[in-house]
Amino acid sequence: MANTTLYNPTLCRIRFLSSSRHDPFPKTLSFSTISLKSLNLDMETPKQNKNNVIVKATVTNIDEIDISLSPRVNSLKPSKTVAISDQATALVQAGVPVIRLAAGEPDFDTPTVIAEAGINAIREGYTRYTPNAGTLELRQAICHKLKEENGISYTPDQIVVTNGAKQSITQAVLAVCAPGDEVIIPAPFWVSYPEMARLADATPVILPTSISDNFLLDPKLLESIITEKSRLLILCSPSNPTGSVYPKKLLEEIAQIVAKYPRLLVLSDEIYEHIIYAPATHTSFASLPGMWDRTLTVNGFSKAFAMTGWRLGYLAGPKHFVAACGKIQSQFTSGASSIAQKAAVAALGLGYAGGEAVSTMVKAFRERRDFLVKSFSEIDGVKISEPQGAFYLFIDLSSYYGREAEGFGIIEDSDSLCRYLLDKGQVAVVPGGAFGDDTCIRISYAASLSTLQAAVEKIKKALTHLSSHALV
Repeated sequence: MANTTLYNPTLCRIRFLSSSRHDPFPKTLSFSTISLKSLNLDMETPKQNKNNVIVKATVTNIDEIDISLSPRVNSLKPSKTVAISDQATALVQAGVPVIRLAAGEPDFDTPTVIAEAGINAIREGYTRYTPNAGTLELRQAICHKLKEENGISYTPDQIVVTNGAKQSITQAVLAVCAPGDEVIIPAPFWVSYPEMARLADATPVILPTSISDNFLLDPKLLESIITEKSRLLILCSPSNPTGSVYPKKLLEEIAQIVAKYPRLLVLSDEIYEHIIYAPATHTSFASLPGMWDRTLTVNGFSKAFAMTGWRLGYLAGPKHFVAACGKIQSQFTSGASSIAQKAAVAALGLGYAGGEAVSTMVKAFRERRDFLVKSFSEIDGVKISEPQGAFYLFIDLSSYYGREAEGFGIIEDSDSLCRYLLDKGQVAVVPGGAFGDDTCIRISYAASLSTLQAAVEKIKKALTHLSSHALV
């Protein structure tokens, strides 16, 4: 006969044991530290089977389970851009004609040459794991690109290829920051920067900028907030969300300040470098005198090459920092997609700055930017800093705060204004509060000109309705 099942107040062990001496695999299901009060045990009559005794247990109300989360996770905020994009998508799927201008995703297809390289990789069986840091072929191509286009020299062992540029940034922050370190982040900032710092148990220190200064940081203010805990300064040029581009002269002033503080490193996020509008030009921070050893350069393929879904980015820097990022990646995701890496080699083979394929997209982005700047400049109470790169317009609509919309309520801040524009105007944009500046909203013009024209009309109408209901 099988062993009987035993119970005690602190341990419930339910055994399904065969009486056969030839069954070497008794199956055991354990519920540790569960009181009998938490269990509803339904004992069935054993079947007339010489080999088995059946015990059935139904567990209900296990109220002693600890459902708490890690303090690290609790400190994070969900991405506002992802949340609004998902909400807008859900409305569209429900039949609501929402114009989606929230996500930072080019509306162009991946250039054919790049797509074909990915397809060929599949056909040729290039579908296995790659080296953790990326294929040698791709890392060599990245080194060539950085030398020719950015004036910075690296060897393949100073490059790590990641599953999107976001992973590069996260791993860089985790690799260089210790608990209690400070990460200096100019605002407006990309929504993920502060959360990445918190993920590393570091403290984000926000450095405010002004729309009157084109959202570029003041070097004197930067130096005033540097402490012995300052470990990392994050720069993004061209910028998400403002489209601002740091001129070389200003970057040189920043470099002179950074050089005074041996612990301070710079993470230069250059993911939008090719989406830039003349006369603005891009300068890689690592190319400045004395900054190569202090800089972690992040770039990728999502924006300029319209490869968001391919999920591929990279980080370049001194070998010991890059090796640390690779160590994290080896225990986290391992190497990036083999297929995407083959496509990326083709992307870098399109020519300087992406060649004609990228310049065609940039020309369209510029046309859209010009239309939006002109259109919003005609609206009373709107402040604009004209973007010099990327595909975002970050406009100050705070003059509409405090006004009331019938059937909606009072517009209190950027969040309520964006909810109003979504509910009443059926246009999805992102509140500036998510980027560290509550006076503004971010509009992505990675959409067709006709779509943007329709969106402007809807926004104008919604704002006009607000202005006619201003509170006295």
